[in-house]
Amino acid sequence: MAKKQALNILKMKKYKQEGIPLSMITAYDYPTALLAEEAGIDIILVGDSLGNVVLGYNSTLPVTIDDMVYHTRSVVRGAENTFIVADMPFMTYHGSIDETLKGVRRLMQEGHAQAVKMEGGMEIASTVKAVVQAGVPVLGHIGLTPQSVNQIGGYRIQGKDAADAKRLMDEAKALEAAGAFGIVLELVTEEVAEAISKELSIPTIGIGAGRGCDGQVLVFHDVVQYASPYMPKRFVKTYGDVGSLIRSSIAAYVKEVKDRSFPAEEHVFNAADGVLEELYGQRKEKVDIR
Repeated sequence: MAKKQALNILKMKKYKQEGIPLSMITAYDYPTALLAEEAGIDIILVGDSLGNVVLGYNSTLPVTIDDMVYHTRSVVRGAENTFIVADMPFMTYHGSIDETLKGVRRLMQEGHAQAVKMEGGMEIASTVKAVVQAGVPVLGHIGLTPQSVNQIGGYRIQGKDAADAKRLMDEAKALEAAGAFGIVLELVTEEVAEAISKELSIPTIGIGAGRGCDGQVLVFHDVVQYASPYMPKRFVKTYGDVGSLIRSSIAAYVKEVKDRSFPAEEHVFNAADGVLEELYGQRKEKVDIR
């Protein structure tokens, strides 16, 4: 399969100007990243959603910088020709700039990411600016911000009234002014997301934010229903059901082991003639007892 050329932040901005949508998906390991690249994805996000879908937590909050470095490095090995963004985990960019840059450095030098993502608006604009000035591309993230889910009162749609719409617009402009190369809009009403997208010169990437964004992102495990049980989401379209396929495949394997139909003749290897005789000493040697 021919290798594709990775995007960069200048090409992404050009895509927006030309009306070419950006495709983004999450990945957390080598084989998933490899398949995503082969499928032609534009951007891979190593999201802190790995806390939910890979590590088994009930939120993204327990995810550490060590977790993110480990998984980002695995993804980069599988998708060498894809632009890869790594999430800054909870509370790793709300302290001093020095502490923030320490985490950023680890994701870039140890994880080999090409950019980092941060959740928040005006309250993190100065941090975004400092990271960009240090030479690191930053992807913003506003609307529903899972790291702040306890503060905002759960997984609620954002931008449903005029005041909230203005807040989101102001946050998006603040991130753009700080130097973010793009912004994820999560669970934002379609009208507000479209208005923000038209106002900005940088691309917006929506998840549950309607059709007016400059790109779309979904979680890999949602796209292929890799979960048990899988919980449908209104803003997600699933394109396969690997969860059921995996479950049924393992169940078939268990059955065949139990009824001894696996391994079959075609799965075994045969020794050369005479090996067993040698192994068990069935060739008797004469013994002189005189």
